[in-house]
Amino acid sequence: MQLIVTLAKLTRPGGARSVIAESLLLKQQILLARRCRRRAPPLTTIDRFVLGLITLFVRPRRVAKLAAILKPATLLRFDKALVNRKYRRLFSSTGARRKPGPKGPTEEIVAAILDLFRCESILLHSHWVPVIIDVFTRRIIGFGIGGQYIDGPIVCRMFNQAIAGHAPPARLSTDHDPLFRFHRWLANLRILEVEEIKSVAYAPMSHPFVERLVGTIRREYLDHTPFWNSIDLHRKLDAFRIYYNAVRVHRSLNGTTPANRAANASSVKAKLAHYAWERHCNGLFETPVAA
Repeated sequence: MQLIVTLAKLTRPGGARSVIAESLLLKQQILLARRCRRRAPPLTTIDRFVLGLITLFVRPRRVAKLAAILKPATLLRFDKALVNRKYRRLFSSTGARRKPGPKGPTEEIVAAILDLFRCESILLHSHWVPVIIDVFTRRIIGFGIGGQYIDGPIVCRMFNQAIAGHAPPARLSTDHDPLFRFHRWLANLRILEVEEIKSVAYAPMSHPFVERLVGTIRREYLDHTPFWNSIDLHRKLDAFRIYYNAVRVHRSLNGTTPANRAANASSVKAKLAHYAWERHCNGLFETPVAA
């Protein structure tokens, strides 16, 4: 009854409509939060209808401040749903009226997916990221950031960006992707005096460490960390590189970090009676350290 009376007052002219709508919206959210003590209270169809209807009477600038029960996980799931929807429309063979461009994706772009991992920004812009690691120490050398479409010169630029600040490796293992057959790519390796070693054809397990690393970056970091553009992505990937090399221990390295393996050193063990927690990657990871 109170909801009907309040909605009737909203139809009257006057500046009090927005204030009443904000009050009603906050009351409805409090009722939903008290309904269940679990992390995610269930929303019925009536609840969604009431919240959406009241939002129409609230000023757009106030909507973000009134969303008291909106959680970051909700935004991440919504962004992931938009990404899945985008690629279903692009590459679905049924019910698609338009292709992703005048002629659709070329064979070179499709083949590049097998070598580089792709990630999507909040604005649903595609970014290609090559990662270079040291196989012996499992240390991440660096990342390169590319746009939606890549070719031989762009791969050279991303490779030079990834090894910036480090000496070029003596040998570099790559697969049989057509991107690594361009004249510019081969010329860039000759200038840097890098010997290219091809992996076994049609055998993804010939590069097990980098394949596992790509999966780790996706599952543990990028799936929980949205980004806006290439600059934001590069900054967040660099933070993960520091965490991965200096903090994250590996079972295959006998419980040490890649940085310790490179320096031939051991980690300082924290005592159970005196330790503290250290935050990494904006609080996404926490590790115990000696206090």
